Amino acid sequence: MTKKTVDFNKTGIGKLPNNKPVVYKILTEGGENNYTGIAQKGRVQERIAEHLSNAKDYVPGSKVQIEQMKRIEGAREKESRIISRSDPKYNKQGK
Repeated sequence: MTKKTVDFNKTGIGKLPNNKPVVYKILTEGGENNYTGIAQKGRVQERIAEHLSNAKDYVPGSKVQIEQMKRIEGAREKESRIISRSDPKYNKQGK
């Protein structure tokens, strides 16, 4: 599926496609995965923007990387694999 990396700010997030569910990673300046999440079709930009500074689910980062998926179920499975493999700092256990 399609992958895309943009700056983690309103302008960068605005360039992301909203037409399919995604798995996203918020990356540090050095490319480390700080957080992995999923967003439903039609809500990609809105969900990722919830992690910007002064937002309800703030996560520090420099870039955001998405991978589009065919179905939300596939996105959930991939998110789970990424979290268990890389243990991102800002993913809460048991969430």
